[in-house]
Amino acid sequence: MFGFLQRRDRAKAAPASASAPASASAPASASAFAHGNENLIELRDVVKEYRTGAGVFRALKGVSLSVHTHEFVAIIGKSGSGKSTLINMITGIDRPTSGQVLVGDTAVHTLSENRMAMWRGRHLGVIFQFFQLLPTLTLLENVMLPMDFCNMYSSRERVERGMHLLKQVGMESDAHKMPAACSGGQQQRAAIARALANDPPILVADEPTGNLDSRTATDVFELFHRLVAGGKTILMVTHDNDFAQRVTRAVLVADGEIVDEIDNRVTSDE
Repeated sequence: MFGFLQRRDRAKAAPASASAPASASAPASASAFAHGNENLIELRDVVKEYRTGAGVFRALKGVSLSVHTHEFVAIIGKSGSGKSTLINMITGIDRPTSGQVLVGDTAVHTLSENRMAMWRGRHLGVIFQFFQLLPTLTLLENVMLPMDFCNMYSSRERVERGMHLLKQVGMESDAHKMPAACSGGQQQRAAIARALANDPPILVADEPTGNLDSRTATDVFELFHRLVAGGKTILMVTHDNDFAQRVTRAVLVADGEIVDEIDNRVTSDE
């Protein structure tokens, strides 16, 4: 399924993209951020273990990964490979057993639960496969919710910004509809608008097109490309082989390890 990916040697202690050619979007300084991380996102030797009745299960086995600003990175792999666990380390939804998770100037693995929630609300936009819109709120109210949670903008500004974001994803005319009155594609567009509510630099999407028909999935994917062109950094978990070839970089996860990756900017130039 993932035969398009090219094998390359990986040094265990180095970030996944350490040997990749420097890009225009990569920070020039070796200590561009507060904790010495060169890249916007860095995972360093991250291990995640779960204790089960059958013993200890290691979901991530010393994973190192780096993501530059303005990259569009696909995390791909079979069910149970560890790709969603990897994403959960970055969002702080789950915590590593050992290792470091650095996002910008924040050491995510050190944050308390309260600080984590506030940090996530301001710096990350999370997009889910099944939308996770609150069914008792309109689309506009769903989009405004993160602004209220993080105490961002005035009440008037929240409405204006919510309408602007819905217009950006082509949903302005449906702003006052309830989620149940909208199609899956419409709900996902509204969920993307919600993820953009506080203007986070990073969007993290876990199978965002997995519950959509192929045409709608393509529309959502093209929207992601426009957001990257506008300055966002996107990490996307996907099973879609075609989409994985159209991102900046694709990373293959298997059995809790990063086993392959391809820089599509390099192959497109060859």
